[in-house]
Amino acid sequence: MSDDESYELLGFDNVLLPVGDLAEAVGFYERAGFAVGFRLDEAGIALLKVGGETPGLLLRQEEAVSHRPPPWHSARVWLEVPDARAAARTLGNAGVEPLDAPFSGATGWTVEIADPWGNVIGLTDYSKRPELGRRP
Repeated sequence: MSDDESYELLGFDNVLLPVGDLAEAVGFYERAGFAVGFRLDEAGIALLKVGGETPGLLLRQEEAVSHRPPPWHSARVWLEVPDARAAARTLGNAGVEPLDAPFSGATGWTVEIADPWGNVIGLTDYSKRPELGRRP
């Protein structure tokens, strides 16, 4: 790209998460409360909806990916929820154990889960700074 060329970031398309087994991954995320937007088994992908937005979490089956514990130094995707502590209780009741108890941050509470392949998803709220959230 030359010095006079530039580009503009317009927003997220999808966040791709590598998984070892598409059916197992879809089952895990459905238990965690995610809705499936579409699933194409022949292509090894499934899209999980995130709110009313078109982009979502795209599960992509990768043969080389096996079950693993989540390393702390891994990328994390955090999604906004109305109440992260309530989400933690709902997850536990569905058999999806959070990595830790919900923790407090500058804007509110967060709880994290990891799928069987070590992908970490955080559910965070803006209870301390509601003016910054999607639902002030």
